[in-house]
Amino acid sequence: MTRRELWIKLLLYPGHTLPTAAAPVLVAIGLAIHDGVFAPLPAALAFVGSWLVHVAGVFTDNHELVRRHPELPEHPELLDAVADRSLALSTLGVATRLCLVLAALCGAWLVWIGGAVALAIGAIGVASALAYAGGPWPYAPRGLADPIFFLMFGVVAVAATWYVQAVSLAPSPGPWLTRWTDVPLSAYVVGLPAGALVTAVLVIDDIRDRGWDARKGWRTGAVRWGLAWSRGEFVALMLFAYLAPFALWLGLGFTAWVLLPLATAPLAVQASRAVLSLDDTRSLLRWTPRTARLGLIHSALLAVGLAVRAHAA
Repeated sequence: MTRRELWIKLLLYPGHTLPTAAAPVLVAIGLAIHDGVFAPLPAALAFVGSWLVHVAGVFTDNHELVRRHPELPEHPELLDAVADRSLALSTLGVATRLCLVLAALCGAWLVWIGGAVALAIGAIGVASALAYAGGPWPYAPRGLADPIFFLMFGVVAVAATWYVQAVSLAPSPGPWLTRWTDVPLSAYVVGLPAGALVTAVLVIDDIRDRGWDARKGWRTGAVRWGLAWSRGEFVALMLFAYLAPFALWLGLGFTAWVLLPLATAPLAVQASRAVLSLDDTRSLLRWTPRTARLGLIHSALLAVGLAVRAHAA
């Protein structure tokens, strides 16, 4: 693997990081159009900033893997690159800081218009990304990544992206906390299907890497409760993602167009069959980006469904 391939395929991991960062932003855009508060620049900055923070988290994960467990060939290409000095841990550290600096530049204007609330949300996002495997109390080894991912991608990212769009259109400066309390309930719940599908991607990784995680002392669901548990969790997350649009339609008053994501059900069935029948690293490897793309398409269709009412009114 060349140095370029190492950085793109293993470290930047665009097939995973880009769809998972974009999914909640798309849902927030759809809801913002529905509510008449769509603002393209804040939404774009929220996406780029979110992706950069996500990539910083991936860099940190790989940095900590090599630093703490240099004897484990979980990613042999990474170990080989460090061994032949084509990649240094210090370089990963610099890349992580660069991502965070660029994310801060994206977020500067969002903080200016959104105030302390936007700053706090950004800080929470950075902390959750870096603390996945880094810092004094990493949460992934403790088996807490699943609920944190579900909340961050399904609730926080969507509500925050809706908020910065709405606050950018405010006619005059006002109390930031008052504006945050004006965020509707729908902003906290419409992204839950996206959160479920992003978490499903993580579950595939946990199944795939459970042998390595056990050797590292990580207590993920796949390590603690076994393969059957993680497979059941994956199916439950998929079912939730495809039942939730019915709740949005029948419970929150959105039109039947929010059922558009059901068109992706065949892809979800394929992913579920793969997870239920495969358990080795090589066979499951391709299903991580495939499920991430499924989450992106599902979220894009949900965004369209959320926005239709505004166009039809």
